[in-house]
Amino acid sequence: MSAIPLNAAQPLGLRGLVADWSSDRQAFHVAWGKVMMWIFLLSDTFIFGSFLTGYMTVRASTTVPWPNPSEVFALRIGGISLPLILIAIMTFVLISSSGTMAMAVNFAYQRDRRRAALLMFATAAFGVMFVSMQAFEWSKLILDEGVRPWGNPMGAAQFGSAFFMITGFHGLHVSAGVIYLSIVATRLMRGAYDRRGNYQIVEIAGLYWHFVDLVWVFIFAFFYLW
Repeated sequence: MSAIPLNAAQPLGLRGLVADWSSDRQAFHVAWGKVMMWIFLLSDTFIFGSFLTGYMTVRASTTVPWPNPSEVFALRIGGISLPLILIAIMTFVLISSSGTMAMAVNFAYQRDRRRAALLMFATAAFGVMFVSMQAFEWSKLILDEGVRPWGNPMGAAQFGSAFFMITGFHGLHVSAGVIYLSIVATRLMRGAYDRRGNYQIVEIAGLYWHFVDLVWVFIFAFFYLW
């Protein structure tokens, strides 16, 4: 008995195209959820890249002295001024969250949903810590230093608009990620993905979170160290 070609019974033309799309076929053996997340992250890369490019252009072209980040973002602890101490802690917290997220993905593929969910909650907790410290940083600059989107008493007027736009947009992503991870972790703990037998949603959430962490590395380098 001769073998039947795989696509012999498949309809051709427009009907075949509709049948393929409606049957949720996988392209290149990659789930559509992961493909869509990569497309979203690619579009976000262009947005953050445009923001950082605009920031560097403004800073390089302004004739007014740019505020010194080591002085602007310094904290006085015990009578000693520590430059960028809060920013260093924020960076450490966010990088640590990448580690817990990576472990969550590993346990998810081992079908250990309890440990995976707990690590995702820990990652979300790191995100809450980061946003809380960012809120403190904003309140200090606005209330104590008098920084505004249209000007500041420390130098170039563009400093405030660039700072609030870039860090605010990133903080929005972290806040959305905290909600996203919390929802996935809750459903994971309740066994919502056991019926499908597929924990790939944890990896997809991890892709988003690692992207947010990577963007912060560039913000930290270009905004706080330059």
